[in-house]
Amino acid sequence: MKTIALFFTETTGKCAILTLACLMLSACSPQADTLSEREARISARESELVTLFAELVELKKSLEKDQPEQRSTRAKDANAPAADICACENTGAEGSSKGSATKLDSKTILGAIENVHLDPPGLEFSARIDTGAQTSSLNALNIVEFERDGKPFVKFNLTHPQSGEKIELTRRLRGYVRVKEFGDREALRRPVVRMRVVLADIDEQINFTLENRSRFKYQVLIGRNLLQDLAVVDVSKKPAPAKSDNPATAAVK
Repeated sequence: MKTIALFFTETTGKCAILTLACLMLSACSPQADTLSEREARISARESELVTLFAELVELKKSLEKDQPEQRSTRAKDANAPAADICACENTGAEGSSKGSATKLDSKTILGAIENVHLDPPGLEFSARIDTGAQTSSLNALNIVEFERDGKPFVKFNLTHPQSGEKIELTRRLRGYVRVKEFGDREALRRPVVRMRVVLADIDEQINFTLENRSRFKYQVLIGRNLLQDLAVVDVSKKPAPAKSDNPATAAVK
């Protein structure tokens, strides 16, 4: 009887141990799966890092290879503008000494002050070259607006550049512009006329605003409406004589 009881006790103990072992194994199985997944992820990340490192190494080699070529290109680029500037300065100096206009990339080089031929009245004036002004302006005195055959005209006086006498001109009125002078709160309305201008090798018909420029040294101001796309300004350049096909200009000089 004791033997049977002992047998049952041992058997029951072994079953309990087996059951406990199975439970432990079943509990460890999810943890093992999780560890396996983590190991797989880590392995994939390691592979990505190795690939990325290899790409960085190749990129570094490529950059090191390109650096000498870039330095050589930069050296050439740095030298090229210096040569162009030098050539332009020499050209400007020669043009100033000869008293004639020069060219830069098909544009005429003008100084801060130039001689311009206006037609009418067919005379040469000293003009201020101003890249800050949108429209050219002309010293006009005794401005009178009137109509002729139903069209607007304007009559005004210019001062002869040599004798100082008053010259009366009549031109078609092209319109008005509003100009706000320094210190004035309200913009002034000025009449606009169209005249022919010969400046160096430039020969154009442009608009002029009429205003009293008696307080200024120069009767004529040339703005961007003539300079744009045709000329550049070099303030060190000396004024060149205006070219004109009108023989009266030579007589006035």
